[in-house]
Amino acid sequence: VQLQASGGGLVEAGGSLRLSCAGSGLTFVKYIMGWFRQTPGKEREFVGSISRTGGSSKYGDSVAGRFTISRENAKSSVYLQTNNLKPEDTAVYYCAADRKSPSTSMSTSEVDYNFWGQGTLVTVSS
Repeated sequence: VQLQASGGGLVEAGGSLRLSCAGSGLTFVKYIMGWFRQTPGKEREFVGSISRTGGSSKYGDSVAGRFTISRENAKSSVYLQTNNLKPEDTAVYYCAADRKSPSTSMSTSEVDYNFWGQGTLVTVSS
């Protein structure tokens, strides 16, 4: 199983980026997909998750209303649209796949995610 995240970069505060994550070696539709982020010296933080069908999503408090998660099962891909970026959004963003959790839960805990991508760096300048 591989998850390949991309789309990070340097952006000014108030700008936007669209992160992508392509999966291979897994039956993508069977996985809840999540995005997390991490900065040096801090714990990994939940950003958002999306149900297997894409019909439901959940967001961390710090990004709700600014970020949107979506998926295309036909392309084995999940996306994170980030808008109105702030300097505190600077982090390495990771996509992750959860096989076991029920669709009603869409876990916010990294321990529930089985597979992880390598991360893509988002830097927001003030």
